[in-house]
Amino acid sequence: MTAPTRHVRLGAHERLRALTSDIMDLTIERGLRAGDALPTENVLTEELGVGRNTLREAIKVLQALGVVEIRHGFGMFVASNNLVALADSLTFRGRMSLRHKGHEAHELVEVRQALESGLIGSAIDALNEEQLQELDAIATAMEERAARGLGFVEIDQEFHRLLFSCLENELLSNLLGVFWQVYRSIHDAIETAGDDSNPVGLAETAKIHRDILDAVRSKDKPLASTLMHRHFDGIRDQLTAFALEP
Repeated sequence: MTAPTRHVRLGAHERLRALTSDIMDLTIERGLRAGDALPTENVLTEELGVGRNTLREAIKVLQALGVVEIRHGFGMFVASNNLVALADSLTFRGRMSLRHKGHEAHELVEVRQALESGLIGSAIDALNEEQLQELDAIATAMEERAARGLGFVEIDQEFHRLLFSCLENELLSNLLGVFWQVYRSIHDAIETAGDDSNPVGLAETAKIHRDILDAVRSKDKPLASTLMHRHFDGIRDQLTAFALEP
């Protein structure tokens, strides 16, 4: 492990950052996985050459980053795989950007657009008939709610989740979950999202999901990608309209 003298000439912030890096390095070097117990405070303070209070500050930082989990009465553990810290940070930045022309909110939508448009071809190859039937039921539920003038953000989320769950990519699933959390926060902040208050917007959103599913069923990858891309263009249009409001 790194010699304790490494942090002596660094400022307080740099020392804390270096210490968190050392703890992560130690975790990797010992081959620990999510759910495994970290060494005790006594062991860490001795191995890293720092005081107990300094160590606890670093642990709090790692806890906020979703790297370390504290189980009171049991100790410190490598946190399970989640992107909670990322979701909170992006949600904050997305909502804050709405007060400044929404640039970061647009960027978040653009990243999600690239992910889903780029991966829908792989999803087409992986989807089975049972999953396609589930997607059909979800699309029908959207259409029924649209006809009644009711929003369906949660159903929309389930459509996208199921569409890509067949890829069995945990990181992708977590990232899409993060983007949905951010989107829902932005949706609530601008109080529009076309879907929830505008019957035309509801019908258009339901239709494009039906069109995407039809393209997926027919295994038309270019069309499916184009339709998915167009879907997110609509979301960006909502953000642009909000930014132009006085």
